[in-house]
Amino acid sequence: MASVAIPAPRSTRRILGRRLIPWLFVLPMVLGLLAFALYPFLYLIVLSASESQLGDPFQEWIGLENYSTALKDAVFIDSLRRSVVFAIPVSMIELLAGVVIALLVNGSLRGGHIIRTLILLPLITPPIMVATAWKLIFNPTGGLLNSVLSDLGLIDRPVSFLGSSQWALPAVALADAWQWTPFVALLAIATLQAMPGDVLQAASIDGAGRWSSFWTITFPMILPSLAAIFLIKLIITFKVFDLVYSMTFGGPGFDTNLATFQIYRVGLQQFNVGYAAAQTMLFGLLVGLITLPVVVIRDWTVKNWL
Repeated sequence: MASVAIPAPRSTRRILGRRLIPWLFVLPMVLGLLAFALYPFLYLIVLSASESQLGDPFQEWIGLENYSTALKDAVFIDSLRRSVVFAIPVSMIELLAGVVIALLVNGSLRGGHIIRTLILLPLITPPIMVATAWKLIFNPTGGLLNSVLSDLGLIDRPVSFLGSSQWALPAVALADAWQWTPFVALLAIATLQAMPGDVLQAASIDGAGRWSSFWTITFPMILPSLAAIFLIKLIITFKVFDLVYSMTFGGPGFDTNLATFQIYRVGLQQFNVGYAAAQTMLFGLLVGLITLPVVVIRDWTVKNWL
């Protein structure tokens, strides 16, 4: 006797439909990640294991040879070291400056709304314009900085900041800080405004001053958010390219040759995209190892401080 398929009850179909509907909303995001994140990442891995030129990829499979060459490349290793020396202090300074600005704007400072609008200007300025403006400021002939220092009697002759091994990288760092400190400040302001006001009011009633309230209440409560802000800014700073390209082009010599710019040189000037892909993978691994402790600290503060 042939078996007869019994249709699922209408209630069961409704339950299955309700479970599938959320996945339908998530599906476009998953497909987008696969298309724009996973596929390029896998392509980069394959590219790094091949002898590839810009117009002629995948000429020959060479395994880990590109990685071995990169680890022996003194110029590339120096660019990695320079990126670390640049990114960590700059991110810390920007975090500190951003928090100070946020505390001032979020406090009793008059004109807080106006200041909040003004600090957006560097953030919305195109990076190429930021680089051009700071290049003019650092110009030894007629530049604003040299003029001010000369008027103050601090220098007796113009200083070529961008042409100096001593000052070129700090000059790029200053331009980066001007551009991105407002970003940190805005995130810090949002963090401060999300704090429950009754906690601070209770501390004030108990006689706690602003300084003690900040260190005992405000700082512990915003620390996880500050760790997340620092993580975001650290990754952004590691990716700095446009300022170096426009202000110094990696010079003088290799003094501002950060890892991103070195990868650009190998991939788009020497056209060795296979080797550039291997350098990119090693650079990404380095950034991951450096940012991992920040992630751990952030998770620890969430569990133990909140």
